[in-house]
Amino acid sequence: MKVDVKAANQFFNQKRLRLTAIIVVFGLAYIGASLGLGFQSRSLLGVQDGIAWLAQNFIPNEASKGYWTEISQQLLRTFLVAVASTTCTAAVSLFLAILGAKTLAVSRSISWLIRGFASLMRNIPIVAWAMILLFSFKQNDLTGFLALFFMTLGFLTRAFMETIEDFGTEKIQALQATGATYLQIIFQGLIPEIAIALMSWILYMIENNVRDATLVGLLTGTGIGFIFNLYFKSLRYGAAGLVVLAVILLVVSVELISNLIGRLLS
Repeated sequence: MKVDVKAANQFFNQKRLRLTAIIVVFGLAYIGASLGLGFQSRSLLGVQDGIAWLAQNFIPNEASKGYWTEISQQLLRTFLVAVASTTCTAAVSLFLAILGAKTLAVSRSISWLIRGFASLMRNIPIVAWAMILLFSFKQNDLTGFLALFFMTLGFLTRAFMETIEDFGTEKIQALQATGATYLQIIFQGLIPEIAIALMSWILYMIENNVRDATLVGLLTGTGIGFIFNLYFKSLRYGAAGLVVLAVILLVVSVELISNLIGRLLS
Protein backbone atom coordinates (compact mmCIF):
# COMPACT_ATOMS: atom_id res chain seq x y z
CA MET A 1 0.00 0.00 0.00
CA LYS A 2 1.47 3.35 -1.07
CA VAL A 3 1.67 5.98 1.66
CA ASP A 4 1.20 9.63 0.82
CA VAL A 5 4.17 11.10 2.70
CA LYS A 6 3.10 14.69 2.08
CA ALA A 7 -0.42 14.08 3.43
CA ALA A 8 0.98 12.23 6.45
CA ASN A 9 3.38 15.09 7.25
CA GLN A 10 0.55 17.58 6.90
CA PHE A 11 -1.60 15.53 9.27
CA PHE A 12 1.09 15.33 11.96
CA ASN A 13 1.92 19.02 11.58
CA GLN A 14 -1.72 19.87 12.25
CA LYS A 15 -1.67 17.65 15.34
CA ARG A 16 1.48 19.37 16.64
CA LEU A 17 0.00 22.81 16.02
CA ARG A 18 -3.16 21.88 17.94
CA LEU A 19 -1.15 20.48 20.83
CA THR A 20 1.02 23.59 20.92
CA ALA A 21 -2.05 25.82 20.86
CA ILE A 22 -3.60 23.89 23.78
CA ILE A 23 -0.39 24.17 25.83
CA VAL A 24 -0.18 27.91 25.13
CA VAL A 25 -3.83 28.43 26.14
CA PHE A 26 -3.37 26.58 29.43
CA GLY A 27 -0.11 28.43 30.07
CA LEU A 28 -1.78 31.80 29.52
CA ALA A 29 -4.69 30.74 31.73
CA TYR A 30 -2.27 29.82 34.53
CA ILE A 31 -0.37 33.10 34.20
CA GLY A 32 -3.58 35.12 34.17
CA ALA A 33 -4.96 33.33 37.24
CA SER A 34 -1.64 33.65 39.08
CA LEU A 35 -1.45 37.38 38.42
CA GLY A 36 -5.06 37.85 39.48
CA LEU A 37 -4.48 36.04 42.78
CA GLY A 38 -1.01 37.42 43.40
CA PHE A 39 0.30 33.87 43.46
CA GLN A 40 4.06 33.43 43.18
CA SER A 41 5.39 30.26 41.55
CA ARG A 42 8.40 30.19 43.86
CA SER A 43 5.98 29.41 46.69
CA LEU A 44 5.82 25.90 45.26
CA LEU A 45 9.43 25.43 46.35
CA GLY A 46 8.20 25.23 49.95
CA VAL A 47 5.84 22.33 49.25
CA GLN A 48 8.35 19.78 50.53
CA ASP A 49 8.36 21.51 53.94
CA GLY A 50 4.59 21.14 54.16
CA ILE A 51 4.77 17.48 53.18
CA ALA A 52 7.46 16.90 55.82
CA TRP A 53 5.24 18.52 58.45
CA LEU A 54 2.31 16.30 57.47
CA ALA A 55 4.50 13.21 57.66
CA GLN A 56 5.65 14.15 61.16
CA ASN A 57 2.30 15.21 62.64
CA PHE A 58 -0.52 13.49 60.75
CA ILE A 59 0.74 9.94 61.09
CA PRO A 60 -1.51 8.09 63.60
CA ASN A 61 0.38 7.29 66.79
CA GLU A 62 -0.22 5.32 69.99
CA ALA A 63 -2.17 8.17 71.57
CA SER A 64 -4.54 8.40 68.60
CA LYS A 65 -5.61 4.77 68.95
CA GLY A 66 -7.79 5.74 71.89
CA TYR A 67 -9.99 7.74 69.52
CA TRP A 68 -10.76 4.78 67.27
CA THR A 69 -14.11 3.92 68.91
CA GLU A 70 -15.46 7.44 68.42
CA ILE A 71 -14.07 7.61 64.89
CA SER A 72 -15.62 4.28 63.88
CA GLN A 73 -19.02 5.32 65.28
CA GLN A 74 -19.01 8.59 63.36
CA LEU A 75 -17.72 6.84 60.24
CA LEU A 76 -20.66 4.44 60.37
CA ARG A 77 -23.01 7.37 60.89
CA THR A 78 -21.62 9.14 57.84
CA PHE A 79 -21.90 5.96 55.76
CA LEU A 80 -25.54 5.45 56.75
CA VAL A 81 -26.44 9.04 55.85
CA ALA A 82 -24.83 8.57 52.43
CA VAL A 83 -26.63 5.27 51.78
CA ALA A 84 -30.01 6.55 53.04
CA SER A 85 -29.87 9.71 50.92
CA THR A 86 -28.82 7.80 47.80
CA THR A 87 -31.48 5.09 48.05
CA CYS A 88 -34.28 7.59 48.76
CA THR A 89 -33.11 9.75 45.87
CA ALA A 90 -33.00 6.74 43.54
CA ALA A 91 -36.73 6.08 44.05
CA VAL A 92 -37.69 9.71 43.37
CA SER A 93 -35.27 9.97 40.44
CA LEU A 94 -36.68 6.85 38.76
CA PHE A 95 -40.19 8.30 38.96
CA LEU A 96 -39.04 11.62 37.48
CA ALA A 97 -36.94 9.88 34.82
CA ILE A 98 -39.91 7.84 33.62
CA LEU A 99 -41.96 11.02 33.24
CA GLY A 100 -39.05 12.89 31.64
CA ALA A 101 -37.66 10.31 29.23
CA LYS A 102 -38.49 11.14 25.62
CA THR A 103 -39.56 7.57 24.85
CA LEU A 104 -42.08 7.45 27.74
CA ALA A 105 -42.97 11.09 28.37
CA VAL A 106 -46.66 11.84 28.81
CA SER A 107 -46.11 15.25 27.20
CA ARG A 108 -43.13 17.10 25.72
CA SER A 109 -43.56 20.05 28.10
CA ILE A 110 -43.31 17.79 31.15
CA SER A 111 -40.21 16.15 29.68
CA TRP A 112 -38.46 19.49 29.15
CA LEU A 113 -39.52 20.69 32.60
CA ILE A 114 -38.01 17.64 34.29
CA ARG A 115 -34.83 17.87 32.21
CA GLY A 116 -34.40 21.51 33.16
CA PHE A 117 -35.05 20.70 36.81
CA ALA A 118 -32.46 17.89 36.77
CA SER A 119 -29.85 20.12 35.12
CA LEU A 120 -30.43 22.86 37.69
CA MET A 121 -30.19 20.51 40.67
CA ARG A 122 -27.03 18.75 39.58
CA ASN A 123 -25.21 22.00 38.79
CA ILE A 124 -25.56 23.34 42.33
CA PRO A 125 -22.46 22.17 44.27
CA ILE A 126 -22.87 20.03 47.37
CA VAL A 127 -21.21 22.73 49.49
CA ALA A 128 -23.77 25.28 48.31
CA TRP A 129 -26.63 22.92 49.19
CA ALA A 130 -25.18 22.36 52.66
CA MET A 131 -24.78 26.09 53.31
CA ILE A 132 -28.28 26.91 52.03
CA LEU A 133 -29.95 24.20 54.10
CA LEU A 134 -27.85 24.99 57.16
CA PHE A 135 -29.82 28.18 57.81
CA SER A 136 -33.16 26.33 57.82
CA PHE A 137 -32.34 22.98 59.41
CA LYS A 138 -29.31 23.90 61.58
CA GLN A 139 -26.42 21.54 62.26
CA ASN A 140 -27.76 17.98 62.25
CA ASP A 141 -27.85 14.81 60.19
CA LEU A 142 -31.02 15.92 58.39
CA THR A 143 -29.16 18.85 56.83
CA GLY A 144 -26.47 16.52 55.49
CA PHE A 145 -29.12 14.07 54.27
CA LEU A 146 -31.01 16.77 52.38
CA ALA A 147 -27.84 18.28 50.87
CA LEU A 148 -26.85 14.88 49.47
CA PHE A 149 -30.44 14.19 48.43
CA PHE A 150 -30.87 17.35 46.33
CA MET A 151 -27.46 17.11 44.68
CA THR A 152 -27.94 13.41 43.88
CA LEU A 153 -31.49 14.00 42.63
CA GLY A 154 -30.34 15.97 39.61
CA PHE A 155 -27.54 13.55 38.74
CA LEU A 156 -29.55 10.32 39.04
CA THR A 157 -32.61 11.75 37.28
CA ARG A 158 -30.52 12.66 34.25
CA ALA A 159 -28.62 9.34 34.33
CA PHE A 160 -31.85 7.32 34.63
CA MET A 161 -33.47 9.24 31.77
CA GLU A 162 -30.56 8.45 29.47
CA THR A 163 -30.67 4.80 30.52
CA ILE A 164 -34.40 4.61 29.81
CA GLU A 165 -33.98 6.27 26.42
CA ASP A 166 -31.28 3.72 25.53
CA PHE A 167 -33.98 1.06 25.95
CA GLY A 168 -35.20 2.15 22.55
CA THR A 169 -38.49 3.31 21.06
CA GLU A 170 -38.74 0.16 18.95
CA LYS A 171 -38.96 -2.09 21.99
CA ILE A 172 -41.64 0.08 23.55
CA GLN A 173 -43.62 0.06 20.32
CA ALA A 174 -43.30 -3.72 20.16
CA LEU A 175 -44.71 -4.01 23.68
CA GLN A 176 -47.55 -1.66 22.77
CA ALA A 177 -48.32 -3.81 19.74
CA THR A 178 -48.87 -6.79 22.03
CA GLY A 179 -51.53 -4.81 23.91
CA ALA A 180 -49.42 -3.94 26.96
CA THR A 181 -50.57 -0.94 28.99
CA TYR A 182 -48.35 1.99 29.99
CA LEU A 183 -47.73 0.56 33.47
CA GLN A 184 -47.08 -2.94 32.12
CA ILE A 185 -44.50 -1.53 29.71
CA ILE A 186 -42.73 0.19 32.60
CA PHE A 187 -42.85 -2.46 35.31
CA GLN A 188 -42.78 -5.65 33.25
CA GLY A 189 -40.79 -4.58 30.20
CA LEU A 190 -38.61 -1.57 30.94
CA ILE A 191 -37.44 -1.86 34.56
CA PRO A 192 -36.41 -5.55 34.45
CA GLU A 193 -34.40 -4.80 31.29
CA ILE A 194 -32.50 -1.81 32.70
CA ALA A 195 -32.31 -2.91 36.37
CA ILE A 196 -28.57 -3.71 36.21
CA ALA A 197 -27.75 -0.33 34.67
CA LEU A 198 -29.85 1.45 37.29
CA MET A 199 -28.12 -0.44 40.09
CA SER A 200 -24.73 0.50 38.68
CA TRP A 201 -25.64 4.19 38.84
CA ILE A 202 -26.93 3.80 42.41
CA LEU A 203 -23.73 2.08 43.54
CA TYR A 204 -21.65 4.78 41.87
CA MET A 205 -23.57 7.51 43.70
CA ILE A 206 -23.19 5.70 47.04
CA GLU A 207 -19.41 5.79 46.51
CA ASN A 208 -19.55 9.46 45.57
CA ASN A 209 -21.83 10.39 48.46
CA VAL A 210 -19.64 8.67 51.04
CA ARG A 211 -16.87 11.07 50.02
CA ASP A 212 -19.19 14.08 49.85
CA ALA A 213 -20.75 13.24 53.22
CA THR A 214 -17.36 13.79 54.84
CA LEU A 215 -17.16 17.30 53.41
CA VAL A 216 -20.78 18.04 54.30
CA GLY A 217 -20.05 16.99 57.88
CA LEU A 218 -17.52 19.80 58.18
CA LEU A 219 -20.32 22.30 57.54
CA THR A 220 -23.22 20.60 59.30
CA GLY A 221 -21.25 19.63 62.41
CA THR A 222 -22.05 15.93 62.10
CA GLY A 223 -20.37 12.65 61.28
CA ILE A 224 -16.76 12.03 60.49
CA GLY A 225 -16.22 15.49 59.03
CA PHE A 226 -17.14 17.11 62.35
CA ILE A 227 -14.73 15.12 64.48
CA PHE A 228 -11.94 15.67 61.95
CA ASN A 229 -12.51 19.40 62.29
CA LEU A 230 -12.66 19.04 66.07
CA TYR A 231 -9.41 17.08 66.31
CA PHE A 232 -7.60 19.37 63.89
CA LYS A 233 -8.60 22.59 65.65
CA SER A 234 -7.67 21.13 69.04
CA LEU A 235 -4.19 20.25 67.65
CA ARG A 236 -4.77 16.49 67.97
CA TYR A 237 -3.11 15.87 64.63
CA GLY A 238 -2.50 12.16 65.17
CA ALA A 239 -6.22 11.59 65.75
CA ALA A 240 -7.05 13.75 62.71
CA GLY A 241 -4.67 11.63 60.65
CA LEU A 242 -6.47 8.50 61.88
CA VAL A 243 -9.75 10.03 60.67
CA VAL A 244 -8.26 10.56 57.20
CA LEU A 245 -7.01 6.97 57.14
CA ALA A 246 -10.43 5.68 58.23
CA VAL A 247 -12.19 7.65 55.48
CA ILE A 248 -9.78 6.28 52.86
CA LEU A 249 -10.39 2.71 54.06
CA LEU A 250 -14.16 3.24 53.96
CA VAL A 251 -14.15 4.71 50.44
CA VAL A 252 -11.90 1.94 49.11
CA SER A 253 -14.05 -0.74 50.79
CA VAL A 254 -17.25 0.72 49.34
CA GLU A 255 -15.67 0.82 45.88
CA LEU A 256 -14.50 -2.80 46.12
CA ILE A 257 -17.93 -3.95 47.30
CA SER A 258 -19.62 -1.97 44.51
CA ASN A 259 -17.35 -3.55 41.90
CA LEU A 260 -18.08 -7.01 43.32
CA ILE A 261 -21.84 -6.42 43.24
CA GLY A 262 -21.54 -5.06 39.69
CA ARG A 263 -19.73 -8.23 38.54
CA LEU A 264 -22.31 -10.45 40.21
CA LEU A 265 -25.21 -8.59 38.61
CA SER A 266 -23.66 -8.69 35.16
